[in-house]
Amino acid sequence: MNDSFAQHAAQTPSPSTGSRQDTHCVGRAMSSASFGRCASASRQAPSALRKCPAMERGGDTSASMGMGLALAGFALKRRIARGGAGSVPTGMVSNPSAAPILFDRALLRARMERAQRGGAATFLLDRIREDFEDRLQAVMRNFADVADIWTPDGLLRKPLADRFQSITCIDPDQSEALPLQPQSLDLAVSALAFQFANDLPGVLAQIRRALRPDGLLLAAMIGGDTLTELRQSFAAAEAECEGGVSPRVAPFADLRDVGALLQRAGLALPVTDVDRVVVRYDSASALMADLRRMGATNILIERRRTPTRRATMLRMAQIYDERFADADGRIRATFDVIWLSGWAPHESQQQPLKPGSAKASLEAAVKNASKT
Repeated sequence: MNDSFAQHAAQTPSPSTGSRQDTHCVGRAMSSASFGRCASASRQAPSALRKCPAMERGGDTSASMGMGLALAGFALKRRIARGGAGSVPTGMVSNPSAAPILFDRALLRARMERAQRGGAATFLLDRIREDFEDRLQAVMRNFADVADIWTPDGLLRKPLADRFQSITCIDPDQSEALPLQPQSLDLAVSALAFQFANDLPGVLAQIRRALRPDGLLLAAMIGGDTLTELRQSFAAAEAECEGGVSPRVAPFADLRDVGALLQRAGLALPVTDVDRVVVRYDSASALMADLRRMGATNILIERRRTPTRRATMLRMAQIYDERFADADGRIRATFDVIWLSGWAPHESQQQPLKPGSAKASLEAAVKNASKT
């Protein structure tokens, strides 16, 4: 469990989780268990996996996505533990019960705008849009009032947008206070945004309050082992060339962490699953160029403020090639897209049975099974 999310995990039963992954193929599917309300009444239909060739990036149209080392949260904790309260960095809040400030959201917005001006790399967002349409079409109910929260360039497009009466688009801002009235929404959606929230539990709680009874939250965020290859290569190169490691890739949420946060926010029927996308590039520089065009470069408060040494960058690229290149010389980059969904509680939803209401003994069933 990542340090920045461990403090928020609720001590409740785990929600439904799932994953799709293939190290040499980009697979996408709609897990039928991804929704509280879907066409299957049992909610247990198997997921359908559609395989397609590995996603290729690079060459003249280089793609990059530099996020940051998952050591960020650990580094902040270590600094506080070493120096006491007086050494808390300016990005950290002094109230220990408040969420740590890990991301410079004003810088995030500036870099998103820069990416749009320079021609954004949208291959991940395009994939999420397609998957989102499939998932939403499986939900057997109508939604009137919808909010799109922080999605770069918007998530809802025609003809899907025609399905709703009103759509409110909320742009990313330095503040994470959402301009939403209580019980004003039937559906809240978001894509490629929640991974940059300093207080994700607070954001989910705001969305829960804004949903009407039986309203749905459906979102996709970067998490898990995203950019693990870049993370490992940078860590090894910096340790070798500079004798230490600086925060470069943001701490990403784990699948179960996100599910626990949905429960903590008070959302019913929480479900999470992972869509692993493996993208191949000509070089590490092509990957990092794509990250820039996605507005996903380092926005950590504790980021390094001086340029990285040329020797470190060259060594990072060399290590990347040595450890994560395929037989044809192209390197791999992993992106884990975590899908999350949850419903505002309503009396029509499935409810757990009361303790002691079971009519069959689990002990007896186990004994009978062992005899056979």
